[in-house]
Amino acid sequence: MKNDVVPIDIRGLLPTNHGCAVFVGNDEKVFVIQIEHSMGEVIGRFMRDIPKERPLTHDLLNHIFESFGITVERVVITELRNSTYFARLILEQKNELGRKIVELDARPSDCLALATAHKKPVYVSKKLFAEVEDMSEALAQAQSDAGEGGGDEEDSD
Repeated sequence: MKNDVVPIDIRGLLPTNHGCAVFVGNDEKVFVIQIEHSMGEVIGRFMRDIPKERPLTHDLLNHIFESFGITVERVVITELRNSTYFARLILEQKNELGRKIVELDARPSDCLALATAHKKPVYVSKKLFAEVEDMSEALAQAQSDAGEGGGDEEDSD
């Protein structure tokens, strides 16, 4: 792994009026990515290994990946442009013809869902990590307000 990225993980999920706040970061800093409410639910389900009655979109992608020998290798949140985060999904395919690495532009919410489902690492570019506002105190307050729930969303089913 190049030295231009910083390892991070999902530190908490918090429903908001307009979707879901995903707190990502490490012991040094935490920042927030705003996503759709439904994506917050998906990520929360993957984080807690909650089974679903029928496959959701990300489950379908996982089945397709498995069928073609594709694995999620890692996710990199790369930049923030016009209040929108960008990310790269790095996939690997191994078959009788060899090994191929593919890097795709994808929404951070999709990347985080897939990385969580596959228990794969998430990174942020060092440049972006240096630029984002530290939201560690906001996360600590949200977790304190939520009690033992740690700020994670509750299931709405």
